[in-house]
Amino acid sequence: MKTLEDIFQNLNGTKVIDSTIDYKNYVAFDLSAEHTDQLDLDLTDAKMFEEFVENHLSKNNAKVAFGGYLEHRNLYKRSTNFNDQNTEERNIHIGLDLWIKAGTSVLSVLEGKIHSFQNNTLLGDYGPTIILEHEIEGFTFYTLYGHLSLESLENKRVGQLVKKGEKIAELGKPPINGDYAPHLHFQIIKNIQNKNGDYPGVCSLKEVDFYKENCPDPNLLLKIK
Repeated sequence: MKTLEDIFQNLNGTKVIDSTIDYKNYVAFDLSAEHTDQLDLDLTDAKMFEEFVENHLSKNNAKVAFGGYLEHRNLYKRSTNFNDQNTEERNIHIGLDLWIKAGTSVLSVLEGKIHSFQNNTLLGDYGPTIILEHEIEGFTFYTLYGHLSLESLENKRVGQLVKKGEKIAELGKPPINGDYAPHLHFQIIKNIQNKNGDYPGVCSLKEVDFYKENCPDPNLLLKIK
């Protein structure tokens, strides 16, 4: 029986940020706890973190840094949003991040419609967020675009149709974007679970099997080499 992942595998790769930037100008970016623990880097300081990203891009002669699916990170320790004393720590990233300057265009990965949008304002959260709904070969699924600018939510309405590759937003600056160095959090979601304008982008170790199934690797769609 064909799965949604099978369908993604057979689609041509598509971009979710500035379509003029070729994938040859992308570079992998390791933010795993194992790696960042070795660095003298204050992950809680958005400005220092942005400089770290820019240095990584410059060193690799690249324009976009990407990665992070199922990555175990220490990036979230600063926020009680991920470290409630009554629950297991959430530190496994279940989307794909694309790091580039604020103001960069964000594009719809496929044809679809706006499912929901809102500004998620907790420290370390998504900030302004848009979720699109898509249908393909009988499957309904969703894509989430987080860490946007406030202006990206203006003149949006639920049910609004979007075309593949259409500009739907721009990347936001800290602290509006959850107080991170500018980047896009892009995530595929099979079952939205009645959520609107928000969906977990980080999970705990005991939840990872569920979220790995419900939120497949975004690079199945993007096909970044």
